[in-house]
Amino acid sequence: MELPRILAFDVFGTVVDWHGSIVREVALLYPQVDADALALAWRAGYQPAMQAVRSGGRGFVRLDVLHREILDGLLPSFGLAHLSEPEREHLNRVWHRLDPWPDAVAGIARLKRRCTVVPLSNGNIGLLTAMAKRAGLPWDAVLSAEVFAAYKPDARTYCGVAEVFGVSPQAVMMVAAHQDDLDAARAHGLQTAYVERSAEFGAQRPKDVSGSPLNTLHARDLLHLADRLGC
Repeated sequence: MELPRILAFDVFGTVVDWHGSIVREVALLYPQVDADALALAWRAGYQPAMQAVRSGGRGFVRLDVLHREILDGLLPSFGLAHLSEPEREHLNRVWHRLDPWPDAVAGIARLKRRCTVVPLSNGNIGLLTAMAKRAGLPWDAVLSAEVFAAYKPDARTYCGVAEVFGVSPQAVMMVAAHQDDLDAARAHGLQTAYVERSAEFGAQRPKDVSGSPLNTLHARDLLHLADRLGC
């Protein structure tokens, strides 16, 4: 295996615990709300909202905008239609405040000893930067769908990482807890590392983490990935 020079990370679910973070914050702000159901419903709107952009049905818009549109559509169903504009904006920015998985900061710090580490997320630059600053994520740079005006799995995102750093696609490894993300990255010549996040949707909904034998590497978490890469 050729040691990758660039590690490009999916973020939501792979590096940070979006479900647990949203549940904790919503439960504190609005204890009368089913925080688990709201978190799942909000996330369920994610792919359909991006598909409208991917299909050409609308121009590229930042994920912050899509998250807010999904949220506004959900609030009446959860008894929160009365929220003011400042309250809605604060809640929408919960995505900027997601907590990292326990291994994430130390794992990325180890991996960056030998590789350049960047997010390759559908999250926008402002979101990812705020998240990294709060959580202490030690990225070397922040890449995002916003840089390429395209949402994964568009080829412009995966190939764009290689172009930004002036390397071949084979020198880039996509790191993700989502097999479809890795399959798309591999189709464009990237190496792939699957990371197990069985509790991504909550401990009560364990996720299949078997991955695919086509992945370059399979790791229990980011510390294990650092071991696998000799970092």
